[in-house]
Amino acid sequence: MAEPFRTYILRCADGSYHVGHTDDLDARLGQHRDGTLGGYRARRRPVELVWSADFPTRDEAFDAERRLKGWSRAKKEALIAGDWNLVSQLARRRRVLRDEASTSSASPQDERDNKKSAHPEERLSKPAPAGASKARLEGPVIVLVRPQLGENIGKAARAMLNFGLTELRLVAPRDGWPNPSAGPAAAGADVVLENATVHNTLAEAVADCAHVYATTVRKRGVTKPVVTPEEAALQIAAAQGRSAIVFGPERSGLETDDVALARAILTVPINPEFGSLNLAQAVILCAYEWSKTQWGGGMLAQPTGEDLLPPAPQEELEGLIGQLEAMLEPRGYFLPESRAAATRRTLRTMLTKPGWNHLEVRTMRGVLSSLAKPPRDPA
Repeated sequence: MAEPFRTYILRCADGSYHVGHTDDLDARLGQHRDGTLGGYRARRRPVELVWSADFPTRDEAFDAERRLKGWSRAKKEALIAGDWNLVSQLARRRRVLRDEASTSSASPQDERDNKKSAHPEERLSKPAPAGASKARLEGPVIVLVRPQLGENIGKAARAMLNFGLTELRLVAPRDGWPNPSAGPAAAGADVVLENATVHNTLAEAVADCAHVYATTVRKRGVTKPVVTPEEAALQIAAAQGRSAIVFGPERSGLETDDVALARAILTVPINPEFGSLNLAQAVILCAYEWSKTQWGGGMLAQPTGEDLLPPAPQEELEGLIGQLEAMLEPRGYFLPESRAAATRRTLRTMLTKPGWNHLEVRTMRGVLSSLAKPPRDPA
């Protein structure tokens, strides 16, 4: 089995911190300690490993390293101490200072732009459009039953906030809570982790929910309605009362007794030859489908669209076609004569089909003009 990639923090002899990632932590620590890596760390020995977290891929470990390097010293020390409440407070304070700095000398236009770029948690607290129901505003609760890794809890929180869900409940997390490994993996979804609640049993976690969906690929001997994420999202949006979507441990999924508490089974249609969704992937599928039910999907930010130029006038296209035909004629392209008309029609169809705009037509005519000229002398 491949070793996991690890993101780590070292405390140097002068009290500074170094953040890095590796797939062999023991070997990398040895290099840091004997100075073979060089750089400023070699001049600040001895170094001490004070924090590390596992990630399944190098990209995720490198992403966590980049984020941690942007953290303040106080925030790093809170992470090292496992004080997630302080980590969240420092993150909020940084956002407040950044917002104050950006609005202190803002023009009316800047203020409008700031409103558009508000933090996700701030956008969620704004009034909803008229007519939106209370059930829609609350959204489903995401419940993780006996989650094993803090990193996976963080990734689930990140998936939730991307699609407007903020209420996370944890049932008997294996490594306790708060978990310092969850923060870097959440990529800024602090509001979800900060407000997460811990419960001893699933029954306690969903006690206030009238509609509970258990995510599993197996029925486990329990006869219940089976729905897809899309169907569940539509039911949740239309239902009165709170709803919860329940996810099981990473390794084994929900047990039969867990599924028995649910009103319905939620199953994602996947490739029957390879059914291997991880926890965050399953959460993001369900969160996305729910977000699509909100005010016609209008709560999601779409990339800015660009207006396409209209097709060029027929006159300009005719000029392009005529120029190309004039270049091909002396080279015998339209021979034999008996096929000339059909060949011209085919050529016209090819040039008409793309729907080029006037800039593209001009560019193509420039290309043809260049090809018609004799080659330049290299000397």
